[in-house]
Amino acid sequence: MGAPVIDAPAGLSPWREAVVRVGRASGAGIRRAAGTVRPVTWALIVTTAALWVLGTVLGWWELTVAAVVLSVILVACALLLIGRTAYDVGLDLTRTRVVVGERAVGALMLANPGTRAILPSRVVLPVGAGRGVFAVARLAPGESVEELFAIPTSRRGVLPVGPVSVVRGDPLGLFERVHRRDDPVDLYVHPRTVAFDGQTLGFLRDLEGLPATDLSPDDVSFHALREYQPGDDLRHVHWRSTARTGALMVRQYEETRRSHFVIGLSGAAGDYRTDAEFELAISVAGSIGLRALRDSRRVDVHVPGRTLPSGTGKRFLDALAALEHTRPRDGRLEALAGQVAAAVALASIVVLVCGSTVDASRLRLACSRLPYGARVLAVRAEPGAAPAMRRIGEASVVTVGALDELPAALRKVLA
Repeated sequence: MGAPVIDAPAGLSPWREAVVRVGRASGAGIRRAAGTVRPVTWALIVTTAALWVLGTVLGWWELTVAAVVLSVILVACALLLIGRTAYDVGLDLTRTRVVVGERAVGALMLANPGTRAILPSRVVLPVGAGRGVFAVARLAPGESVEELFAIPTSRRGVLPVGPVSVVRGDPLGLFERVHRRDDPVDLYVHPRTVAFDGQTLGFLRDLEGLPATDLSPDDVSFHALREYQPGDDLRHVHWRSTARTGALMVRQYEETRRSHFVIGLSGAAGDYRTDAEFELAISVAGSIGLRALRDSRRVDVHVPGRTLPSGTGKRFLDALAALEHTRPRDGRLEALAGQVAAAVALASIVVLVCGSTVDASRLRLACSRLPYGARVLAVRAEPGAAPAMRRIGEASVVTVGALDELPAALRKVLA
């Protein structure tokens, strides 16, 4: 990558401008050259200089010979940096989204577009915190090579793959010249999910909404007739009843609630005993959310302090892949329930997902903060625990010990 171009200060004469530009270009070149020197090499350079000085001042032939040997080694290793690394680099991942445990397979294509051969070099491909190293042989003009690789995925997350770096160096590792090529690609490692049949939790059958106990002057579900009151909309006057009774009668409706499905996923580290509990909770939330999206529900997913994108299954799983713990006392389940109530006052179903450290009293408090009239289900993730179901107030509470137990546990709730 070339050095950035910086204009010379205004007001200088042409020859001074030229001097300034040459000085800045020289400084950039020196910085690039210094960047090729490894830390151990600086120590070796200082040692060599000290040996030269001591050998000359003290007249010790042995020190002078050691200085000569080290100087030859440094110069020979530095000469190995000479050579082009102008590859055309292509990075291709067959899939940028995999599930935990699957392998992401890709290919790295390197081509020599120039008219001169490119000497052997190493290509480094960073993957998250790790990296893969490929040894590339000499490439003649117009020649190309393809390196296949597989990325194992043992945990959920978003792994940046790349950027690809071409490294030229010496066998002793004293000097290293790195040129970065291509742009990084994000690999999304989605949590495991499980599919189950039937409508979401079985609570909602009508896509248009459920009738509530509240009455409304304007809706779609007719309830009764009543006498006209000042301020009523004359469009709702029932003229036949008015003619029969002699008093102005208007229609009254039951207020309906749109099918609005809300998932609240606790992210507080204090709500989970282990990381395995947190991962199980994410898988539970992902499974229920995907089922709701397949049922064409409007789905909102709340985590502490924000709402996750959930317009499509892909965006929803991408957001879950990047989810991390919050601080121990931030975003506890009770605060998350208040966040849900403030954001979605007319929710039809609310599913709270948490870990095993959330006891019955905390669950009762969290459920009491949720929107009035919403059906509530709480799912506690506790790996290894036996499936269980109980009632806390108006909420159904399900304990799940493994993801595969979730469909059976939900069927018990609906029984």
